[in-house]
Amino acid sequence: MQTPSSESELAELIAGAEAPLSIFGGGTRGMEVAGERVSISAMSGITLYEPGAMTVVAQAGTPVAQIEEALAAQNQRLAFEPMDHRVMLGTTGMPTIGGVMAANVSGPRRISVGAARDFLLGVRFVDGTGRVVKNGGRVMKNVTGYDLVKLMAGAHGTLGVLSEVSLKVLPRPETEATLLLHGLSDEAAVKALARALGSPFEVTAAAHDPQEGITMLRVEGFAQSVGYRVQELKALLGGEITVEEDATARWAAWRDCEGFAGEDEDIWRVSCKPSDGPALVARAGVRGARYDWAGGLIWICAAAGHDLRAALGAYDGHATLVRGTGQVRFEPEAPGVARISDGLRARFDPRGLLNAGLMA
Repeated sequence: MQTPSSESELAELIAGAEAPLSIFGGGTRGMEVAGERVSISAMSGITLYEPGAMTVVAQAGTPVAQIEEALAAQNQRLAFEPMDHRVMLGTTGMPTIGGVMAANVSGPRRISVGAARDFLLGVRFVDGTGRVVKNGGRVMKNVTGYDLVKLMAGAHGTLGVLSEVSLKVLPRPETEATLLLHGLSDEAAVKALARALGSPFEVTAAAHDPQEGITMLRVEGFAQSVGYRVQELKALLGGEITVEEDATARWAAWRDCEGFAGEDEDIWRVSCKPSDGPALVARAGVRGARYDWAGGLIWICAAAGHDLRAALGAYDGHATLVRGTGQVRFEPEAPGVARISDGLRARFDPRGLLNAGLMA
């Protein structure tokens, strides 16, 4: 295994490679492919942090926990609350900020603040020829040239290997509260979540757990505002509702899908229109499902080898196999999108070295 400790070492390694490379950070998502293993975990450290400007720059191998600790000391945070896959997947290692950005890993707060890619201000990466590329900067105004910043988020290292990222961060709220709606069916829960999100009461997370029979809504901000919004949401939604003043642990467990830990079944991540969610779960014929993003994201636990895509049929969305073997991990792209993807890979990785076949 190769462990370059600097961007120049990484560039030299890729330029001299004669066979495919399996690129990874902390190895917590279990998505390695065939090829010589290359870990960027040694390229670590926060290179710049400006709390007043709410920006942080870090090498791609920097542990997410290290960045979160530095931000917490200044009462700031990564607002997109990236998921930690280790519990659900049974993996080890430390999640890295490069891995988070390469996979665009976004948690429950995505519905209110945006995805991980929306906080990515700038990137440095090494493409498949060994060339170092820089795009973006440390301010949101920097939109000159091609938007490689957004392109690299979600490419899973197939277009280039991130060496450094610049991020926007946000202040931590003064307080939070979570409303727990009890006993709703999947259909009623999704409607309630949509109604809450359509209100002016600034919900920052909206989820439904059919197994526990609990529908969750989180509000954050100044204490007086949170108290007001909680009461307004209770009046708006009606029914049996309890309130947790501090549900941090609940949301962390939910974000990381701890309810699926230790299971032998396949785990799928399904993106869809929220209103389609309950019908899709019914068609799936599976044991367990969890609705996040007000129903726009569904985590599904299915029997090993179950062809979920065939069971779901045609719908507006896509399914990704997060844990399991023997099936295509990513949803096959439409012909037009596939042509664009192939063109991008030919441009940035003409020799097909970087995580070859990972997204095929």
